[in-house]
Amino acid sequence: MGRIMTRVKIANSTDVELVGRGLMTPNEVRRVEIDALVDTGATMLALPEDVVRQLGAPSLGIRKVRDARGIVIEVEWVGNLRVEILGREMTTDALVLPAGATPLIGQIPLEALDLVVDPKSRELRVNPESPDVPLLDLMHVA
Repeated sequence: MGRIMTRVKIANSTDVELVGRGLMTPNEVRRVEIDALVDTGATMLALPEDVVRQLGAPSLGIRKVRDARGIVIEVEWVGNLRVEILGREMTTDALVLPAGATPLIGQIPLEALDLVVDPKSRELRVNPESPDVPLLDLMHVA
């Protein structure tokens, strides 16, 4: 399919909340805008350490992950991130990659934002079946 890159806006969600409560100005919010690789083989959002530190994302501990070689390694896990892709937003956690690594967008953010990969055009798009807002599946039987 080839590499699919997309623009991602990420902010510290605690800062965003403090702005909403009048305790911080919008200019003080720690935020970045970066290009990330859409990786349908990955599970979570993964960000380079330098980006994570710039955002001031708090550490939630360590997670075991299987890398692209199939080797299980331990990486830092951080939280409180507000992510926007193609105008759709969510709050999420991320795995931490070495500084300078390519950021990855995995299945969890793709599903939560209801984004689809168009293999023909090699673009990430909003789901055409729900163009205005994400449509999530909820399987609950009463």
